[in-house]
Amino acid sequence: MSYETAVAQMYALGHELAQMPSHKFDLEHMRVLLAAMGNPEKRFSTVLIAGTNGKGSTAATLASILQASGLRTGLYTSPHLIRINERIRLNDEPIPDDDFVQLHDLVDRTAERLVSEGNLPWHPSFFEMLTAMAFEYFARNQPDIVVLEVGMGGRLDATNVVKPRLSIITDIALDHQKYLGETIAEIACEKAGIIRAGGAVVTLPQLPAANDVIGNSILGMDARAINAVPYVPPISPGSASSLSSANQEGIRNRYPLEVMGQQILVDSPLVGRHQLRNIALAIAAAVELRDQGMNQITPETTEKGIRQTHWPGRFQVVSSTADTAEHVLDVAHNPAGAWALRSTLSSAYPNLGSGREITMVFGVMRDKAMREMAEILFPIAGHLILTHADNPRSATPEEIRQAAVRVAAGATIEDADDVAAALERAQKVAGPNGVVVITGSIYIVGEAMRMLGIRI
Repeated sequence: MSYETAVAQMYALGHELAQMPSHKFDLEHMRVLLAAMGNPEKRFSTVLIAGTNGKGSTAATLASILQASGLRTGLYTSPHLIRINERIRLNDEPIPDDDFVQLHDLVDRTAERLVSEGNLPWHPSFFEMLTAMAFEYFARNQPDIVVLEVGMGGRLDATNVVKPRLSIITDIALDHQKYLGETIAEIACEKAGIIRAGGAVVTLPQLPAANDVIGNSILGMDARAINAVPYVPPISPGSASSLSSANQEGIRNRYPLEVMGQQILVDSPLVGRHQLRNIALAIAAAVELRDQGMNQITPETTEKGIRQTHWPGRFQVVSSTADTAEHVLDVAHNPAGAWALRSTLSSAYPNLGSGREITMVFGVMRDKAMREMAEILFPIAGHLILTHADNPRSATPEEIRQAAVRVAAGATIEDADDVAAALERAQKVAGPNGVVVITGSIYIVGEAMRMLGIRI
């Protein structure tokens, strides 16, 4: 089987949510599949991360710290920007195509046998398949530790079959309400499902409803709460925490911080004040892992790992040229993400509106909160180009217009047939002095990155 065929067969299963709710979340099905494979998930140590926003950034930062500490580090995240292999990484290298094919064949044949024998009611979903492949890949390559990002929710997510040595819960907001619940409390219940009895969980204060659920879950599971607040720097105006520019490095979060009794310089490519919380969670997790016996983790390796964090598509700035505008690519797929992008744009470009305006390329999945996102983002754009990704869940420009009626009355709005056309038009409109912001769905950002020749 070729790599292309394996990927095509994966996509033929549908996107991550395609089988829901007709195929109910059921961890027992995942356990049956993994047991038939020899339980690869039991052959390596894990950190499990759930949350609505920031879990990918937290996972990438923590994995970078662990790798900088000399630990062989696995990382499993979702979704991907350009290639599906990005989701399964070992020491920041994606799974090779040949391994992907071999593992796909193993999991697929195992699943088909289990279905034929009546041990599974249906073929595993896209995400269940990929998670099983990731577990087998890590089991074969024996990393010292694997950082796992929950796909959706937590309690019934396919990743939640592991027994993590540490759990992390990032910021909780409204998203995927169709599957996780209509309130913050209901969604928090799903996220808190990754807490283990007697285990350790890293948290930060959140909305009161989320705090209550997480706190009660920790008490009920007799778990140990690790507060990441000591690693969040002051964010008041004029404080040591700031967005700054340093030569070719571009915009970065920089501030001094005491870690393990020593002052380090946090110097992260993940910008925006919202990232301060994600970085803090990663640092707190690294300190806890050191306390658990991973003595390779030091203040110096923590500083190095933060500095070397690689997490593309999150307020990623592509410098302007003589002929093209500066581009900002940012995955802002829900209202909380949209607010984070708006705040970061305001800090990074304080002079926007003074002869320099934003041209925004926007596309989103139709199951997202389009109206709320439009209310947040559209007013800051002088020119809006609505488009859609090559994905069946993607909203059409007309659907976005209907959801955002009266939101962007002051902006010029036009439609583009696809991301390529939207980019071409945006570059013409913005000119060399403007700022092109490409945002919304991760699929929009990923397609734009591919067309702009940005390597992951």
